[in-house]
Amino acid sequence: MKHPKGLYILFFTEMWERFGYYLMLGIFSLYMLEGWDAGGMGFSAVEKSDIYGTYIGLVYLTPFIGGLLADRILGYRKSIIIGGLLMAGGYFCLSIHSNAAFYLALLLIILGNGFFKPNISTLVGNLYNNEKYKARKDAGFNIFYMGINIGAFVCNFIAAYLRINFGWGYAFMAAGAGLLLGLVIFVVNTRHIKAADVIKPLEKGDMGTGRIFLSVVLPMFVFGTAGYLIPGSLLGSDTNDAFAFGCLPVIAFFVYLWKTAHAKDKSAISALLSVYVCIIVFWAIFHQNGDALTVWAKDYTDREMPAMVENVVSSVKLAEVVTNEGAATGETAAQYFRNLPASERPAEGQSLLLVSAEIYQSVNPFWVVVLTPVVVGFFGFLRARRKEPTTPAKITLGLFITALSAVVMICAVSSVDVESEKASSWWLITTYGVITVGELCLSPMGLSLVSKLSPPRITALMMGGFFLSTSVGNKLSGVLSGMWESYDNKIYFFLTNCLLVLVAAVMMLLLLKWLNRVMKEKGV
Repeated sequence: MKHPKGLYILFFTEMWERFGYYLMLGIFSLYMLEGWDAGGMGFSAVEKSDIYGTYIGLVYLTPFIGGLLADRILGYRKSIIIGGLLMAGGYFCLSIHSNAAFYLALLLIILGNGFFKPNISTLVGNLYNNEKYKARKDAGFNIFYMGINIGAFVCNFIAAYLRINFGWGYAFMAAGAGLLLGLVIFVVNTRHIKAADVIKPLEKGDMGTGRIFLSVVLPMFVFGTAGYLIPGSLLGSDTNDAFAFGCLPVIAFFVYLWKTAHAKDKSAISALLSVYVCIIVFWAIFHQNGDALTVWAKDYTDREMPAMVENVVSSVKLAEVVTNEGAATGETAAQYFRNLPASERPAEGQSLLLVSAEIYQSVNPFWVVVLTPVVVGFFGFLRARRKEPTTPAKITLGLFITALSAVVMICAVSSVDVESEKASSWWLITTYGVITVGELCLSPMGLSLVSKLSPPRITALMMGGFFLSTSVGNKLSGVLSGMWESYDNKIYFFLTNCLLVLVAAVMMLLLLKWLNRVMKEKGV
Protein backbone atom coordinates (compact mmCIF):
# COMPACT_ATOMS: atom_id res chain seq x y z
CA MET A 1 0.00 0.00 0.00
CA LYS A 2 3.03 2.26 0.17
CA HIS A 3 3.34 2.22 -3.64
CA PRO A 4 1.08 3.71 -6.33
CA LYS A 5 -1.70 1.44 -7.61
CA GLY A 6 -0.45 1.82 -11.17
CA LEU A 7 2.72 -0.09 -10.23
CA TYR A 8 0.76 -3.32 -9.92
CA ILE A 9 -1.00 -2.85 -13.27
CA LEU A 10 2.41 -2.39 -14.90
CA PHE A 11 3.74 -5.32 -12.83
CA PHE A 12 1.20 -7.76 -14.34
CA THR A 13 1.44 -6.26 -17.83
CA GLU A 14 5.20 -6.68 -17.85
CA MET A 15 4.94 -10.11 -16.24
CA TRP A 16 2.91 -11.46 -19.17
CA GLU A 17 4.97 -9.62 -21.78
CA ARG A 18 8.17 -11.09 -20.35
CA PHE A 19 6.45 -14.50 -20.15
CA GLY A 20 6.22 -14.38 -23.95
CA TYR A 21 9.65 -12.85 -24.47
CA TYR A 22 11.56 -15.32 -22.30
CA LEU A 23 9.51 -18.31 -23.45
CA MET A 24 10.69 -17.57 -26.98
CA LEU A 25 14.25 -16.82 -25.85
CA GLY A 26 14.42 -19.95 -23.70
CA ILE A 27 13.94 -22.25 -26.69
CA PHE A 28 15.39 -19.98 -29.38
CA SER A 29 18.89 -21.51 -29.50
CA LEU A 30 17.51 -25.04 -29.19
CA TYR A 31 15.03 -24.36 -32.02
CA MET A 32 17.78 -23.08 -34.30
CA LEU A 33 19.98 -26.12 -33.60
CA GLU A 34 17.18 -28.67 -34.06
CA GLY A 35 17.24 -30.38 -37.47
CA TRP A 36 14.78 -29.17 -40.12
CA ASP A 37 13.05 -32.54 -40.34
CA ALA A 38 12.50 -32.44 -36.56
CA GLY A 39 10.75 -29.07 -36.83
CA GLY A 40 13.74 -26.77 -36.14
CA MET A 41 15.83 -24.51 -38.35
CA GLY A 42 18.87 -26.78 -38.73
CA PHE A 43 21.49 -24.05 -38.25
CA SER A 44 25.10 -24.76 -37.29
CA ALA A 45 26.40 -23.76 -33.84
CA VAL A 46 28.20 -20.71 -35.29
CA GLU A 47 25.15 -19.58 -37.29
CA LYS A 48 22.99 -20.05 -34.21
CA SER A 49 25.20 -17.82 -32.03
CA ASP A 50 25.45 -15.19 -34.76
CA ILE A 51 21.66 -14.98 -35.16
CA TYR A 52 21.09 -15.15 -31.39
CA GLY A 53 23.50 -12.28 -30.68
CA THR A 54 22.16 -10.16 -33.55
CA TYR A 55 18.55 -10.70 -32.47
CA ILE A 56 19.01 -9.86 -28.79
CA GLY A 57 21.23 -6.95 -29.83
CA LEU A 58 18.65 -5.44 -32.19
CA VAL A 59 15.74 -6.14 -29.85
CA TYR A 60 17.32 -3.66 -27.41
CA LEU A 61 18.53 -1.20 -30.07
CA THR A 62 15.05 -0.28 -31.31
CA PRO A 63 13.96 1.14 -27.89
CA PHE A 64 15.90 4.24 -28.97
CA ILE A 65 13.32 4.76 -31.72
CA GLY A 66 10.35 3.69 -29.61
CA GLY A 67 11.41 5.95 -26.75
CA LEU A 68 11.81 8.91 -29.10
CA LEU A 69 8.36 8.46 -30.66
CA ALA A 70 6.74 8.04 -27.24
CA ASP A 71 8.48 11.13 -25.83
CA ARG A 72 7.59 13.35 -28.79
CA ILE A 73 4.44 12.03 -30.51
CA LEU A 74 2.64 8.90 -29.34
CA GLY A 75 2.80 8.97 -25.56
CA TYR A 76 3.74 5.97 -23.47
CA ARG A 77 0.48 4.01 -23.25
CA LYS A 78 -0.19 4.06 -26.99
CA SER A 79 3.40 3.01 -27.69
CA ILE A 80 3.08 0.05 -25.31
CA ILE A 81 -0.07 -1.19 -27.08
CA ILE A 82 1.54 -0.88 -30.53
CA GLY A 83 4.66 -2.69 -29.32
CA GLY A 84 2.70 -5.49 -27.69
CA LEU A 85 0.66 -6.19 -30.81
CA LEU A 86 3.78 -6.29 -33.00
CA MET A 87 5.53 -8.70 -30.65
CA ALA A 88 2.50 -10.98 -30.40
CA GLY A 89 2.40 -11.09 -34.19
CA GLY A 90 6.07 -12.08 -34.18
CA TYR A 91 5.53 -14.99 -31.80
CA PHE A 92 2.62 -16.29 -33.87
CA CYS A 93 4.78 -16.03 -37.01
CA LEU A 94 7.44 -18.17 -35.32
CA SER A 95 4.88 -20.93 -34.98
CA ILE A 96 4.98 -21.25 -38.80
CA HIS A 97 7.86 -23.50 -39.83
CA SER A 98 9.48 -21.63 -42.72
CA ASN A 99 12.53 -19.48 -43.32
CA ALA A 100 10.45 -16.48 -44.42
CA ALA A 101 8.20 -16.66 -41.32
CA PHE A 102 11.27 -17.06 -39.08
CA TYR A 103 12.93 -13.83 -40.21
CA LEU A 104 9.63 -11.89 -40.41
CA ALA A 105 8.91 -12.97 -36.83
CA LEU A 106 12.26 -11.69 -35.59
CA LEU A 107 11.66 -8.35 -37.35
CA LEU A 108 8.23 -7.92 -35.72
CA ILE A 109 9.57 -8.78 -32.25
CA ILE A 110 12.54 -6.43 -32.67
CA LEU A 111 10.26 -3.53 -33.69
CA GLY A 112 7.65 -4.35 -31.05
CA ASN A 113 10.12 -4.46 -28.19
CA GLY A 114 11.34 -1.02 -29.27
CA PHE A 115 7.91 0.43 -28.60
CA PHE A 116 7.17 -1.61 -25.47
CA LYS A 117 10.27 -1.92 -23.36
CA PRO A 118 11.50 1.67 -22.72
CA ASN A 119 8.03 3.10 -22.26
CA ILE A 120 6.67 0.74 -19.62
CA SER A 121 9.84 1.38 -17.57
CA THR A 122 9.35 5.15 -18.06
CA LEU A 123 5.77 4.89 -16.78
CA VAL A 124 7.00 3.08 -13.66
CA GLY A 125 9.43 5.93 -12.97
CA ASN A 126 6.79 8.59 -13.64
CA LEU A 127 4.49 7.06 -11.03
CA TYR A 128 7.10 8.00 -8.40
CA ASN A 129 7.63 11.62 -9.44
CA ASN A 130 5.55 13.08 -6.61
CA GLU A 131 6.90 13.56 -3.11
CA LYS A 132 4.60 10.90 -1.60
CA TYR A 133 6.36 8.06 -3.44
CA LYS A 134 9.72 9.57 -4.43
CA ALA A 135 11.82 7.89 -1.72
CA ARG A 136 10.52 4.43 -2.72
CA LYS A 137 11.49 4.55 -6.38
CA ASP A 138 14.35 2.01 -6.07
CA ALA A 139 12.05 -0.38 -4.20
CA GLY A 140 9.32 0.17 -6.79
CA PHE A 141 11.65 -0.85 -9.59
CA ASN A 142 12.70 -3.92 -7.61
CA ILE A 143 9.04 -4.95 -7.25
CA PHE A 144 8.43 -4.28 -10.95
CA TYR A 145 11.52 -6.35 -11.74
CA MET A 146 10.11 -9.26 -9.76
CA GLY A 147 7.08 -9.24 -12.08
CA ILE A 148 9.42 -9.63 -15.04
CA ASN A 149 10.97 -12.67 -13.45
CA ILE A 150 7.76 -14.39 -12.38
CA GLY A 151 6.86 -14.45 -16.07
CA ALA A 152 10.37 -15.59 -16.99
CA PHE A 153 10.23 -18.40 -14.42
CA VAL A 154 6.88 -19.90 -15.42
CA CYS A 155 7.37 -19.67 -19.18
CA ASN A 156 10.10 -22.31 -19.55
CA PHE A 157 7.95 -25.04 -17.99
CA ILE A 158 5.15 -24.17 -20.42
CA ALA A 159 7.66 -24.11 -23.29
CA ALA A 160 9.09 -27.52 -22.36
CA TYR A 161 5.66 -29.13 -22.02
CA LEU A 162 4.35 -27.79 -25.33
CA ARG A 163 7.60 -28.37 -27.25
CA ILE A 164 8.00 -31.97 -26.10
CA ASN A 165 4.34 -33.01 -26.44
CA PHE A 166 3.00 -30.92 -29.32
CA GLY A 167 5.92 -29.31 -31.15
CA TRP A 168 7.77 -26.02 -31.43
CA GLY A 169 4.88 -24.11 -33.01
CA TYR A 170 2.58 -24.55 -30.01
CA ALA A 171 5.26 -23.24 -27.66
CA PHE A 172 5.68 -20.08 -29.74
CA MET A 173 1.88 -19.60 -29.90
CA ALA A 174 1.79 -19.70 -26.10
CA ALA A 175 4.25 -16.78 -26.05
CA GLY A 176 1.90 -14.73 -28.23
CA ALA A 177 -1.14 -15.64 -26.12
CA GLY A 178 0.63 -14.58 -22.91
CA LEU A 179 1.54 -11.22 -24.38
CA LEU A 180 -2.03 -10.56 -25.51
CA LEU A 181 -3.24 -11.32 -21.98
CA GLY A 182 -0.81 -8.71 -20.63
CA LEU A 183 -2.17 -6.13 -23.08
CA VAL A 184 -5.74 -6.82 -21.96
CA ILE A 185 -4.74 -6.19 -18.33
CA PHE A 186 -3.05 -2.95 -19.39
CA VAL A 187 -5.92 -1.59 -21.48
CA VAL A 188 -8.65 -2.48 -18.96
CA ASN A 189 -6.79 -0.72 -16.10
CA THR A 190 -5.23 2.16 -18.06
CA ARG A 191 -6.99 4.75 -15.86
CA HIS A 192 -4.53 3.99 -13.06
CA ILE A 193 -1.59 4.98 -15.29
CA LYS A 194 -3.10 7.92 -17.17
CA ALA A 195 -1.56 10.55 -14.88
CA ALA A 196 1.95 9.17 -15.55
CA ASP A 197 1.52 9.38 -19.34
CA VAL A 198 2.58 12.99 -19.85
CA ILE A 199 4.47 14.24 -22.92
CA LYS A 200 6.88 16.99 -21.88
CA PRO A 201 7.26 19.91 -24.33
CA LEU A 202 10.57 20.42 -26.12
CA GLU A 203 12.86 23.18 -24.93
CA LYS A 204 14.79 25.67 -27.00
CA GLY A 205 17.75 23.99 -28.69
CA ASP A 206 16.25 20.47 -28.66
CA MET A 207 16.62 18.63 -31.97
CA GLY A 208 13.30 18.21 -33.76
CA THR A 209 11.82 14.74 -34.28
CA GLY A 210 12.06 14.89 -38.07
CA ARG A 211 15.67 15.95 -37.90
CA ILE A 212 16.50 13.09 -35.53
CA PHE A 213 15.00 10.59 -37.97
CA LEU A 214 16.91 12.08 -40.90
CA SER A 215 20.22 12.44 -39.07
CA VAL A 216 20.12 9.38 -36.80
CA VAL A 217 17.49 6.73 -37.62
CA LEU A 218 17.93 6.78 -41.42
CA PRO A 219 21.76 6.72 -41.16
CA MET A 220 21.43 3.83 -38.68
CA PHE A 221 19.86 1.68 -41.41
CA VAL A 222 22.22 3.01 -44.10
CA PHE A 223 25.32 2.35 -41.99
CA GLY A 224 24.03 -1.07 -40.98
CA THR A 225 23.42 -2.04 -44.61
CA ALA A 226 26.87 -0.75 -45.61
CA GLY A 227 28.46 -2.78 -42.80
CA TYR A 228 26.70 -5.91 -43.99
CA LEU A 229 27.70 -5.42 -47.63
CA ILE A 230 31.37 -4.48 -47.26
CA PRO A 231 33.67 -7.22 -48.62
CA GLY A 232 34.93 -9.64 -45.97
CA SER A 233 34.12 -9.18 -42.30
CA LEU A 234 35.94 -6.79 -40.00
CA LEU A 235 34.43 -8.12 -36.76
CA GLY A 236 34.03 -11.83 -37.43
CA SER A 237 30.81 -11.90 -39.45
CA ASP A 238 28.71 -9.71 -41.75
CA THR A 239 26.03 -9.32 -39.07
CA ASN A 240 28.62 -8.17 -36.51
CA ASP A 241 29.82 -5.53 -38.96
CA ALA A 242 26.24 -4.44 -39.73
CA PHE A 243 25.36 -4.13 -36.04
CA ALA A 244 28.51 -2.17 -35.15
CA PHE A 245 28.13 0.22 -38.10
CA GLY A 246 24.41 0.68 -37.39
CA CYS A 247 25.12 1.67 -33.78
CA LEU A 248 27.50 4.48 -34.77
CA PRO A 249 24.84 7.14 -35.65
CA VAL A 250 22.92 6.35 -32.45
CA ILE A 251 26.04 6.67 -30.30
CA ALA A 252 26.90 9.91 -32.11
CA PHE A 253 23.41 11.23 -31.31
CA PHE A 254 23.82 10.63 -27.58
CA VAL A 255 27.18 12.38 -27.69
CA TYR A 256 25.46 15.29 -29.48
CA LEU A 257 22.69 15.23 -26.86
CA TRP A 258 25.29 15.61 -24.12
CA LYS A 259 27.27 18.29 -25.98
CA THR A 260 24.24 20.51 -26.66
CA ALA A 261 22.48 19.95 -23.33
CA HIS A 262 21.62 22.84 -21.03
CA ALA A 263 24.16 23.39 -18.28
CA LYS A 264 21.67 22.14 -15.65
CA ASP A 265 21.29 18.81 -17.50
CA LYS A 266 24.82 18.21 -18.75
CA SER A 267 26.28 16.53 -15.67
CA ALA A 268 23.29 14.19 -15.34
CA ILE A 269 23.44 13.13 -18.99
CA SER A 270 27.21 12.60 -18.84
CA ALA A 271 26.76 10.48 -15.69
CA LEU A 272 24.16 8.30 -17.41
CA LEU A 273 26.31 7.85 -20.52
CA SER A 274 29.25 6.79 -18.34
CA VAL A 275 27.12 4.18 -16.57
CA TYR A 276 25.82 2.92 -19.93
CA VAL A 277 29.37 2.18 -21.05
CA CYS A 278 30.21 0.29 -17.86
CA ILE A 279 27.15 -1.96 -17.82
CA ILE A 280 27.61 -3.20 -21.41
CA VAL A 281 29.80 -6.02 -20.12
CA PHE A 282 27.22 -7.10 -17.55
CA TRP A 283 24.71 -7.83 -20.31
CA ALA A 284 27.38 -9.58 -22.37
CA ILE A 285 27.86 -12.04 -19.50
CA PHE A 286 24.27 -12.21 -18.29
CA HIS A 287 22.64 -13.03 -21.63
CA GLN A 288 24.88 -16.00 -22.25
CA ASN A 289 22.17 -17.83 -20.29
CA GLY A 290 20.27 -18.25 -23.55
CA ASP A 291 23.28 -19.42 -25.56
CA ALA A 292 26.57 -20.63 -24.03
CA LEU A 293 25.01 -21.64 -20.70
CA THR A 294 22.14 -23.38 -22.48
CA VAL A 295 24.73 -25.35 -24.45
CA TRP A 296 26.51 -26.12 -21.15
CA ALA A 297 23.20 -27.34 -19.72
CA LYS A 298 22.40 -29.44 -22.81
CA ASP A 299 25.79 -31.07 -23.38
CA TYR A 300 27.86 -30.86 -20.19
CA THR A 301 25.36 -30.99 -17.31
CA ASP A 302 24.03 -34.14 -15.67
CA ARG A 303 20.35 -33.69 -16.46
CA GLU A 304 19.10 -37.12 -15.43
CA MET A 305 15.79 -36.76 -13.63
CA PRO A 306 15.96 -37.55 -9.88
CA ALA A 307 14.09 -40.77 -9.09
CA MET A 308 11.86 -39.02 -6.53
CA VAL A 309 10.29 -36.80 -9.20
CA GLU A 310 10.62 -39.08 -12.23
CA ASN A 311 7.10 -40.51 -12.01
CA VAL A 312 5.51 -37.09 -11.50
CA VAL A 313 7.36 -35.56 -14.42
CA SER A 314 6.64 -38.55 -16.65
CA SER A 315 2.93 -38.19 -15.98
CA VAL A 316 2.87 -34.58 -17.16
CA LYS A 317 5.36 -35.28 -19.97
CA LEU A 318 7.73 -32.48 -19.01
CA ALA A 319 11.06 -34.13 -19.77
CA GLU A 320 13.14 -35.31 -22.72
CA VAL A 321 13.57 -39.05 -23.29
CA VAL A 322 16.86 -40.16 -24.87
CA THR A 323 17.44 -43.77 -25.81
CA ASN A 324 20.75 -45.60 -25.86
CA GLU A 325 20.86 -46.92 -29.40
CA GLY A 326 24.44 -48.08 -29.29
CA ALA A 327 25.76 -45.72 -31.95
CA ALA A 328 23.13 -43.22 -30.74
CA THR A 329 21.75 -42.23 -34.12
CA GLY A 330 19.56 -39.50 -32.67
CA GLU A 331 21.37 -36.15 -32.62
CA THR A 332 20.33 -35.24 -29.05
CA ALA A 333 21.12 -38.72 -27.76
CA ALA A 334 24.48 -38.83 -29.51
CA GLN A 335 25.52 -35.53 -27.94
CA TYR A 336 24.27 -36.38 -24.46
CA PHE A 337 25.88 -39.84 -24.35
CA ARG A 338 29.16 -38.54 -25.81
CA ASN A 339 30.59 -37.55 -22.42
CA LEU A 340 28.38 -39.66 -20.16
CA PRO A 341 30.43 -42.37 -18.38
CA ALA A 342 29.62 -45.83 -19.72
CA SER A 343 28.69 -46.99 -16.22
CA GLU A 344 25.88 -44.39 -16.10
CA ARG A 345 24.37 -45.23 -19.50
CA PRO A 346 21.25 -47.39 -19.66
CA ALA A 347 21.41 -50.72 -21.42
CA GLU A 348 21.18 -50.59 -25.19
CA GLY A 349 17.60 -49.86 -26.22
CA GLN A 350 16.75 -48.44 -22.78
CA SER A 351 16.07 -44.75 -22.09
CA LEU A 352 17.03 -41.93 -19.76
CA LEU A 353 14.59 -39.24 -18.64
CA LEU A 354 16.30 -35.84 -18.78
CA VAL A 355 15.40 -32.42 -17.47
CA SER A 356 14.78 -30.27 -20.56
CA ALA A 357 17.66 -27.87 -21.18
CA GLU A 358 15.41 -24.78 -21.27
CA ILE A 359 14.19 -25.49 -17.73
CA TYR A 360 17.57 -24.33 -16.44
CA GLN A 361 16.74 -20.85 -17.70
CA SER A 362 14.00 -20.71 -15.07
CA VAL A 363 16.64 -20.94 -12.35
CA ASN A 364 17.65 -17.28 -12.72
CA PRO A 365 14.07 -15.88 -12.48
CA PHE A 366 13.39 -18.29 -9.60
CA TRP A 367 16.30 -16.74 -7.73
CA VAL A 368 15.02 -13.24 -8.59
CA VAL A 369 11.59 -13.99 -7.11
CA VAL A 370 13.15 -15.52 -3.99
CA LEU A 371 15.91 -12.96 -3.49
CA THR A 372 14.10 -9.73 -4.43
CA PRO A 373 12.37 -9.43 -1.02
CA VAL A 374 15.72 -10.19 0.64
CA VAL A 375 17.59 -7.53 -1.35
CA VAL A 376 14.81 -4.94 -1.00
CA GLY A 377 14.57 -5.70 2.72
CA PHE A 378 18.33 -5.47 3.16
CA PHE A 379 18.57 -2.08 1.49
CA GLY A 380 15.46 -0.95 3.39
CA PHE A 381 17.18 -1.99 6.63
CA LEU A 382 20.22 0.10 5.67
CA ARG A 383 18.00 3.03 4.58
CA ALA A 384 16.31 3.11 7.98
CA ARG A 385 19.78 3.55 9.49
CA ARG A 386 20.85 6.10 6.86
CA LYS A 387 23.48 3.69 5.51
CA GLU A 388 21.87 2.68 2.21
CA PRO A 389 24.36 2.72 -0.71
CA THR A 390 23.64 5.16 -3.51
CA THR A 391 22.19 3.81 -6.75
CA PRO A 392 25.59 4.01 -8.56
CA ALA A 393 27.21 2.15 -5.63
CA LYS A 394 24.63 -0.64 -5.96
CA ILE A 395 25.44 -0.91 -9.68
CA THR A 396 29.16 -1.15 -8.90
CA LEU A 397 28.50 -3.87 -6.34
CA GLY A 398 26.42 -5.73 -8.93
CA LEU A 399 29.33 -5.81 -11.38
CA PHE A 400 31.73 -7.30 -8.82
CA ILE A 401 29.16 -9.96 -7.87
CA THR A 402 28.70 -10.81 -11.58
CA ALA A 403 32.44 -11.51 -11.80
CA LEU A 404 31.99 -14.03 -8.97
CA SER A 405 29.37 -15.89 -11.02
CA ALA A 406 32.01 -16.51 -13.71
CA VAL A 407 34.32 -17.86 -10.99
CA VAL A 408 31.62 -20.39 -10.07
CA MET A 409 31.60 -21.65 -13.67
CA ILE A 410 35.40 -21.90 -13.66
CA CYS A 411 35.00 -24.18 -10.62
CA ALA A 412 32.29 -26.12 -12.49
CA VAL A 413 34.64 -26.87 -15.39
CA SER A 414 37.43 -27.77 -12.97
CA SER A 415 35.21 -30.17 -11.02
CA VAL A 416 35.14 -32.84 -13.76
CA ASP A 417 36.80 -33.90 -16.97
CA VAL A 418 34.12 -32.43 -19.24
CA GLU A 419 35.14 -34.64 -22.16
CA SER A 420 34.24 -37.82 -20.29
CA GLU A 421 32.01 -36.73 -17.38
CA LYS A 422 28.94 -34.59 -16.71
CA ALA A 423 29.06 -31.69 -14.27
CA SER A 424 26.52 -31.45 -11.48
CA SER A 425 23.40 -29.33 -12.05
CA TRP A 426 24.18 -27.55 -8.79
CA TRP A 427 26.94 -25.57 -10.52
CA LEU A 428 24.44 -23.95 -12.87
CA ILE A 429 21.97 -23.39 -10.05
CA THR A 430 24.71 -21.73 -7.97
CA THR A 431 26.08 -19.53 -10.75
CA TYR A 432 22.55 -18.33 -11.54
CA GLY A 433 22.03 -17.59 -7.85
CA VAL A 434 25.21 -15.49 -7.68
CA ILE A 435 24.57 -13.56 -10.89
CA THR A 436 20.99 -12.93 -9.74
CA VAL A 437 22.25 -10.98 -6.73
CA GLY A 438 24.42 -8.96 -9.12
CA GLU A 439 21.46 -8.47 -11.43
CA LEU A 440 19.23 -7.18 -8.62
CA CYS A 441 21.89 -4.67 -7.65
CA LEU A 442 22.34 -3.54 -11.25
CA SER A 443 19.43 -3.93 -13.66
CA PRO A 444 16.49 -2.42 -11.72
CA MET A 445 18.90 0.12 -10.25
CA GLY A 446 19.94 1.13 -13.76
CA LEU A 447 16.30 1.74 -14.68
CA SER A 448 15.85 3.71 -11.46
CA LEU A 449 18.97 5.79 -12.15
CA VAL A 450 17.72 6.74 -15.63
CA SER A 451 14.39 7.79 -14.16
CA LYS A 452 16.11 9.86 -11.46
CA LEU A 453 18.71 11.68 -13.57
CA SER A 454 17.06 12.10 -17.00
CA PRO A 455 15.65 15.51 -17.91
CA PRO A 456 11.84 14.92 -17.86
CA ARG A 457 11.28 15.80 -21.54
CA ILE A 458 13.69 13.06 -22.73
CA THR A 459 13.22 10.35 -20.09
CA ALA A 460 12.05 7.67 -22.55
CA LEU A 461 14.83 8.67 -24.95
CA MET A 462 17.43 8.22 -22.21
CA MET A 463 15.72 4.95 -21.26
CA GLY A 464 16.32 4.02 -24.89
CA GLY A 465 19.99 4.85 -24.28
CA PHE A 466 20.03 2.44 -21.34
CA PHE A 467 18.64 -0.24 -23.61
CA LEU A 468 21.22 0.69 -26.27
CA SER A 469 23.91 -0.34 -23.78
CA THR A 470 21.91 -3.52 -23.20
CA SER A 471 21.78 -3.98 -26.97
CA VAL A 472 25.54 -3.69 -27.42
CA GLY A 473 26.09 -6.05 -24.48
CA ASN A 474 23.61 -8.54 -25.90
CA LYS A 475 25.34 -8.57 -29.26
CA LEU A 476 28.66 -9.04 -27.47
CA SER A 477 27.15 -12.01 -25.61
CA GLY A 478 26.49 -13.63 -28.98
CA VAL A 479 30.04 -12.88 -30.11
CA LEU A 480 31.48 -14.40 -26.92
CA SER A 481 29.16 -17.41 -27.09
CA GLY A 482 30.18 -17.90 -30.71
CA MET A 483 33.73 -18.46 -29.44
CA TRP A 484 32.57 -21.35 -27.24
CA GLU A 485 33.64 -24.06 -29.67
CA SER A 486 37.09 -22.47 -30.14
CA TYR A 487 37.99 -22.98 -26.46
CA ASP A 488 39.28 -26.52 -25.96
CA ASN A 489 39.53 -25.78 -22.25
CA LYS A 490 36.25 -24.14 -21.19
CA ILE A 491 37.95 -22.68 -18.10
CA TYR A 492 39.45 -19.99 -20.33
CA PHE A 493 36.03 -19.13 -21.75
CA PHE A 494 34.67 -18.32 -18.28
CA LEU A 495 37.95 -16.70 -17.22
CA THR A 496 37.56 -14.28 -20.14
CA ASN A 497 34.06 -13.44 -18.89
CA CYS A 498 35.38 -12.85 -15.38
CA LEU A 499 38.17 -10.51 -16.48
CA LEU A 500 35.90 -8.50 -18.77
CA VAL A 501 33.35 -7.78 -16.05
CA LEU A 502 36.08 -7.00 -13.50
CA VAL A 503 37.40 -4.27 -15.81
CA ALA A 504 33.90 -2.75 -15.98
CA ALA A 505 33.54 -2.98 -12.18
CA VAL A 506 36.83 -1.16 -11.62
CA MET A 507 35.75 1.56 -14.08
CA MET A 508 32.54 2.10 -12.11
CA LEU A 509 34.49 2.16 -8.85
CA LEU A 510 36.74 4.91 -10.21
CA LEU A 511 33.68 6.92 -11.32
CA LEU A 512 31.72 6.36 -8.12
CA LYS A 513 32.71 9.50 -6.22
CA TRP A 514 31.81 11.72 -9.19
CA LEU A 515 28.52 9.88 -9.82
CA ASN A 516 27.50 10.28 -6.18
CA ARG A 517 28.26 13.99 -6.40
CA VAL A 518 26.03 14.34 -9.48
CA MET A 519 23.24 12.49 -7.66
CA LYS A 520 23.56 14.86 -4.72
CA GLU A 521 23.52 17.93 -7.00
CA LYS A 522 20.28 16.67 -8.58
CA GLY A 523 18.76 16.08 -5.16
CA VAL A 524 18.09 12.35 -5.72
